[in-house]
Amino acid sequence: MRYSSAVERIDGEGAAGWGVHFAAYEARRQGEDVIILSIGDPDFATPEPIIDAAVDALRRGDTHYTDIEGRPGLRQLVAARFSARTGGDWGPQNVLVFSGTQGSLFASSLCLLEHGDEVIALEPMYLTYEATLKVGGATLVRVAQSAESGFRIDPDLIAAAITPRTRVIVVTNPNNPTGSVATRQELEAVAALAIEHDLWVISDEVYADLVFEGEHVAIASLPAMAERTVTVSSLSKSHAMTGWRIGWAIGPATLVEHMARLGLTMSYGVPGFIQEAAMEALRHHDAAVADMVNTYRRRRDLVHRALSEAPNLSVLCPQGAMYVMVDVRGVAASATQFAWDLFHATGVSVLDAGAFGPAAEGWVRISFTIADDDLLEGCRRIVEFVSNA
Repeated sequence: MRYSSAVERIDGEGAAGWGVHFAAYEARRQGEDVIILSIGDPDFATPEPIIDAAVDALRRGDTHYTDIEGRPGLRQLVAARFSARTGGDWGPQNVLVFSGTQGSLFASSLCLLEHGDEVIALEPMYLTYEATLKVGGATLVRVAQSAESGFRIDPDLIAAAITPRTRVIVVTNPNNPTGSVATRQELEAVAALAIEHDLWVISDEVYADLVFEGEHVAIASLPAMAERTVTVSSLSKSHAMTGWRIGWAIGPATLVEHMARLGLTMSYGVPGFIQEAAMEALRHHDAAVADMVNTYRRRRDLVHRALSEAPNLSVLCPQGAMYVMVDVRGVAASATQFAWDLFHATGVSVLDAGAFGPAAEGWVRISFTIADDDLLEGCRRIVEFVSNA
């Protein structure tokens, strides 16, 4: 039987990187002594009042169809927070609610890209980007940000990759997997290229609240960028709500109208009781986010300090997000081999960062989203493994 060519485009090369992670989960189900450092799923529980808001909404019968674009109250809250962050004038007409950042990115891709277009993605980049950006038939143009620079944005490399077919530049700020936070100057350089060549920018800012050093700058806040930027984000990381699947896209009103029609055919709206929980999160729980940031900062320092004791490892200290990148080229022939050998020898799972793109080959990503004692034990096992290699 014949299938659409789209089934090939939604199969990104990075999918194989999850092999160790899936093996670790299966081993845990079998009762084995496993420490999972391979996924960015916060160990925090969603704050109780947010859960209560969803339960109360359910008990009130909030189980019916709701606004395709998202409830006006939620869209207004998202717009108000983004306006405060950027100094701009955003309203609910600029916001569309989707099932997480991933859903927002997918919709942005389908509304902005088509066959013959090129989309520039800075790597290392999140694993799903490849398939998400190529699904409509566009060509993905990878622009590697070098390990030697700390995986910083290099505007000259972006400029060199732009062709007459380029339509979109994708940035992630803070970055997953590297934890780098783009400076204002770096973003200004990207913005200048977008304006010069009349390009869209898709900015994934799901980790914007999880910044430890430096200033988070939304590229949409820069001059002349509001009308050409789509900002995607969610509550998954900031409020420990990964499983709730609630996020949004922020952009020009006309684009939001197009995305709403797409939403009509994809999901027919996000459940109302989840949107009620999201409104509770946005209204009242900034203090909980601040506590999480402090915890993540402490865990980051813990991992950096512990792994720096290992011979022949180089540890990149992140400015944001919830991951530490570790260069294992001094101890293994490949990061894939390192990850599997580490798992078989110690029960610790880490992610081969090469899955995020060739720029990160030879590095592994370690998540610091588990309890301190388990995190310390995981680091101890890694140091022992490397020391005995």
